[in-house]
Amino acid sequence: MFYRWITKMSMTVLLLSCGSNVAYAQVNVFACEPEWAALTQQLGGNAVKVFSATTNQQDPHHIQARPSLIAKVRRADLLVCTGAELEIGWLPLLLRKSGNGKILSGQAGHFMAADQVVLLEKPAALDRALGDIHAAGNPHIHLDPRRIQKIANALTQRLIEIDPTNSTLYQQNGQDFTQQWQQAIKKWHQTAKILRGKRIVVSHNSWAYLEQWLGLKKVATLEPKPGIPASSTHLSKLLTQLKQNPAEMILSVTYQNQKPAHWLSKKTTMPVINLSFSPAENETLVVWFGQIVDQLIRVHP
Repeated sequence: MFYRWITKMSMTVLLLSCGSNVAYAQVNVFACEPEWAALTQQLGGNAVKVFSATTNQQDPHHIQARPSLIAKVRRADLLVCTGAELEIGWLPLLLRKSGNGKILSGQAGHFMAADQVVLLEKPAALDRALGDIHAAGNPHIHLDPRRIQKIANALTQRLIEIDPTNSTLYQQNGQDFTQQWQQAIKKWHQTAKILRGKRIVVSHNSWAYLEQWLGLKKVATLEPKPGIPASSTHLSKLLTQLKQNPAEMILSVTYQNQKPAHWLSKKTTMPVINLSFSPAENETLVVWFGQIVDQLIRVHP
C-alpha cells in the first residue's frame, strides 16, 4: 500500500512538473513598442509570453532604462524592437545591463523590424544641427500596413527558428494573420481613396509611411527641426506660409504637446486629428490601424 501510494505521489509530481514545464517553455518576448507586442502575440499565440516596454501613451524615443525593464530583458528569449536608432537612448543600456547574450545583435533572439524593410528619408549627410535625425532613415515603419506584412513574415520565421517545436502553430498563425491583414488592407485602400492628395500639417515627422501609403501630402511641420519644440516665432512664420499654401488638417500624436496644434487650428480653422501612434493594451493591429483610417476619413465624409 505504501509503495503504491509513493508511486501515485511520484506520478502526480511528475505530471505537475510536466505541466509547469509547458508553461515555462513559452518564449519570453521583450517588445520595445506596443505594435510589435501586438504582432508577436498574434503570431505566437499561447506559445509566447509578450511584454511591451512602452505603452501607446509614451514616446518611444524617450524611455528610462529602469531596473524593472532590465529584469525583463534579462529573462527574454526574443527581443522585438523597431531599430533604426528609435530606441538608441535606452535599449543599448538595457542590453548591457541585462547580460543576456541570447538577444544581442547577431543572435537569433535579436529581431529589429526596420531591418526587414526599406526605410524612407535616409539622410544624405548627418548633421545634429538639423535636429533629431536617424542615420538609417525614418523609423516609424509601422504606419505602413504593407511593411507590417513583410515584418510579420520575417518574424514568423524567426519564431520558428527560436522555437521549432511550435513551428506548425507559428506557420498557421502567420497564415491567419496574412489573410486577415490583406483583407483589411483591401478595405482600407478602398475606403481611404478620399484621402489621396489631402494636404496635411504634422506635429512631428512621424507620418511619412502613412503619407506614402494613403497619398497624403505634407505641406508643413510644427517642429522647426525634428525633436525641437515649436516656438512662437516658428508658428507665426508657419501661419503666414499656410495662408499662401493652405492645408486641410493637422495630424498630432496623443502623447505630444497639443498646444501648438490647437493654436494653429484656431488661427486657420483646420481640424486637429489626434491619433494613437500605437495600439492600446490588448488591441490588435487591425483594430488600431482601422481606427486611424476611420478618424482621417471622418474629417472628409
